[in-house]
Order: sequence, then structure tokens, then C-alpha cells
Amino acid sequence: MTALSLSTAAAVGLKADALVVGVAKGDKGPVVAPGADTVEKAFGGKLATVLETLGASGGEGEVTKVPAPDGVKAPLVLAVGLGAAAEKDGSFDAEALRRAAGAAARALTGTKKAAFALPVDGDGAVQAIGEGALLGAYSFDAYKENGAAKSAKSSKKDAAKGPLGEAVILGSRDKAAKAAIERATAVAEELNRARDLINTPPNDLNPEAFAAVAQAAAKEHGLKVQVLDEKALTKGGYGGILGVGAGSASAPRLVKLSYTHAKAKKHLAFVGKGITYDSGGISLKPAGHNETMKCDMSGAAAVFAAVVAAARLGLEVNVTGWLALAENMPSGSATRPGDVLRMYSGKTVEVLNTDAEGRLVLADALAKASEDKPDAIVDVATLTGAMMVALGSRTFGIMANDDAFRTSVYEIAEESGEPAWPMPLPEHLVKGMDSPTADIANMGERMGGGLVAGLFLREFVGEGITWAHLDIAGPAFNEGAPFGYTPKGGTGTAVRTLVALAERTAAGDLG
Repeated sequence: MTALSLSTAAAVGLKADALVVGVAKGDKGPVVAPGADTVEKAFGGKLATVLETLGASGGEGEVTKVPAPDGVKAPLVLAVGLGAAAEKDGSFDAEALRRAAGAAARALTGTKKAAFALPVDGDGAVQAIGEGALLGAYSFDAYKENGAAKSAKSSKKDAAKGPLGEAVILGSRDKAAKAAIERATAVAEELNRARDLINTPPNDLNPEAFAAVAQAAAKEHGLKVQVLDEKALTKGGYGGILGVGAGSASAPRLVKLSYTHAKAKKHLAFVGKGITYDSGGISLKPAGHNETMKCDMSGAAAVFAAVVAAARLGLEVNVTGWLALAENMPSGSATRPGDVLRMYSGKTVEVLNTDAEGRLVLADALAKASEDKPDAIVDVATLTGAMMVALGSRTFGIMANDDAFRTSVYEIAEESGEPAWPMPLPEHLVKGMDSPTADIANMGERMGGGLVAGLFLREFVGEGITWAHLDIAGPAFNEGAPFGYTPKGGTGTAVRTLVALAERTAAGDLG
């Protein structure tokens, strides 16, 4: 993991392998952003001109490297685009700083130490830059011969391919800045742990292995953990989780991970879909749709990371995470289309499509989580392709049984730098899930399929409990090129939203 630190040294005087400065997009070309004044002076006031000559415009995420002039101790200056500054005060929002720091950290792979002389106008900026640097420096190479866990045969050249070793943020070292660094470190480290889980091949991360990771984290951070194995699930009547896992040689698990604080006045429950591999079951996915299905446990990974982060931050709120873990495989014992499952809540569900399995494991976990009477429940799931059709690959949908809560979660997500959009739960779609055989079917109308899934989940939330559903199918796994602080592969989306929600709740800002 990249180390994160603070310094009040002048940018030109700090010994480092690279010096990162910000460049804004001005009306007449690139403009050097605040924080790099001494660097600009070392270039004789010509840094913007040099960058423009090299093709830089100040556009968001744009990276330009130039040799440092005399008077700068770092041999390399890396200019990263911040985009346009705010019209009113010329400042940059937290997400612009986060993305810029991430792009710079990615570009500095193999570098031991880099100083970040980006605009810092408060602890919020320090936190954003810290998060961006740590998230941008992330790499998952545990399965490569010369990866992070270097073999004895690794050469110095191979070792140089590792992530940025240390990121030093220039500006302030006051109490608020130090607290911002601590928060950035806790959140980013746990988010990166979620990314590791998502990227781990399914032959190494089955439900039992995921549960073991949760148990180890609970021991490390003083959390309570309870793991229900197949025998306990059978005894408890968890028909949804058992039904989804019935076709796999790897038995399902339901994990309860609890963080409590002596001064807590509120209790949040987070529920995560944890399908460690989704073949679609008997309703087998077509070729071309299976290759990334190790990511179908991204919701559970986000919930797991958020609970651990809440513990590391010592938030004055009780947070319970529920990880509904199963592997969805076809076999002679697999659930078939037409089967009826009796869920933990007592409701029966006719399974019309075994590839609509996430809602089945979540239904059991939601019903169980409701028994604790939390103040609110938020579930997170890579649930429907329909949500990707609606919102694309970078935005997740938010549904809820309370409009005010949905709005709050949406605002928190946006402020956290996680693009989201509030979605409705149209009542007329409920009838499409009518079943002649069971209480409800696991499928409804094709059009609005993401909303149908949300309506299905709502049926299993305890009466009177505020609930929101995050469908992260689009942004959970990046199949394209890296951008900003987002790598190729698992992204860890929703972790920051959940942590921020817990912080707001602890502060009493959500009522």
C-alpha cells in the first residue's frame, strides 16, 4: 500500500522522485493551479507555456511530464489536468482533486516518492488528494509471477513496476489535515481491500473463503462476526440463499459483521449481494457474459469494507453488515426455473429465471437484518443489466421506500464522488410479479427490469423500516481503460457512499 504523509516544505525544496502540480483549463490555454507557485517561479514563469508547447490543455486527467529545472530538488515535474476551475472563486471541487491525484499516481507507477503540490484550501482538499493518490496507485498483481508479492527471481527492473511508494501532500500539517489523512487512509485501504476481493479469481474466493476473510478482519478490528454455514441456513429456513447455492460444490454462507460504539444512538444495516461467481445457473448466461462474473460479489465487498472502515474511524453509530454469499452454478442439484422456494421471511417465490438470483439471496438477508429493527437498511448489489442500460457503466441507481432517504443517499453519493441517480419504484410494476403458484415470482415485466428488482426486494424489508437499494451493476467493474483513480477491474464503488452515510448518521444529520 502506498504510504501517505503531509509536509509544509516548499514544493521546490522537497527531496522526491517526482513533483506533481495541477494545471487548469483556462480560456486561453493551460493555467498553473495554486500550490505550484514556487515551481512556476523556478520555470521563470514559463511553466504554462512549456506545457502548452507539449500539447497540454489542462483538461481533466491529462498528464504531462517535463524535466525539472535548476532549483527544484525533484528531477521530474508531472503536471496533471484539473479541468476548469469554479467560475465564482477559481477553486476546484473535491472530485476534481481526487481524480487528478489518482491520474498522477497511476502515471507514477514504479516511483518511490512523489510530492503533490495541488491546490489545498482546507482539510477536504487534503482528504480528496489523499484518497485519489491511494486509490490511483492501486494495482492487483498477486497472480502475476513478478507481481506485488515478488518472487525470489524478481529483478530490480520488475520491482520498479510496483505502485507509487509514498505520496507526500504539500500544504498543511495541522490537526484537521492530519485527521483528513487518517480518514483518507482508512477509507482508501478498505476500498482497495474490496477491490482485491472483487478481482480475486472465483476458484480462490468461494463463499467459505469470503467468510474466512470477514472472520480475520473481525479479529483484527474488534468486530463481532457470525457465520451461518449450510447446516445453519437449512435449520433457519433461508430458502433463497440455499436455493441459489444448491447447484454449486461450494456451499453458501450468510455472514453478520457487527461494529458497535458505546455512544451510538443510531443503527444502520448494510446488506450486500455476494455471488462469488454467477454462471446464471440453469438459465445459463450466453458466451461473452461469463468472463467477469467474479465481480457479482461487489455489493458484499462494499458492505464488508464499509463496516471495517467505520470501525477504523471509530464512528459513533452501530453498523451491521450482512454478506449474502453463494455461488450460482448449473448442476443436477441446481434450482430449476419453475421451482418454488420458501424464503426466510416465510414468503414463497416462484423462480422463473435462475439468473435473477441476487434478489433471492438479498431477500433472505433483508428479512434477517430487519429483525434487529435498525434505523435504516441499505442493500448494495450488482443486480440488473437493466440498470446498466438505463444509467450506463459509471452511475448506480438508488431506489428506496422513503423519498427523503433516497434523496439523502443520492446527495451523499454525489458528494463522495460516486455518480448515482435516484430511481422510482412504480407500483404498477408489482403486478407483473404475480405468480399462480407462489406468493411472488422472481421476475416481472422486462421493461423497467431494474425497478422490478427493487420492488421485489421491498417485499422483504421489515414493516416501518427505512430502506434504500443501490444497484451498482454498471460501475462495480471497469472493463475499459483506467481513468482518474479508477483502475481496470473491480472499482469498490459504494464504499465511500456507505461510509459517508454512517458518518452523517453518527453526526445526527439524517434525523
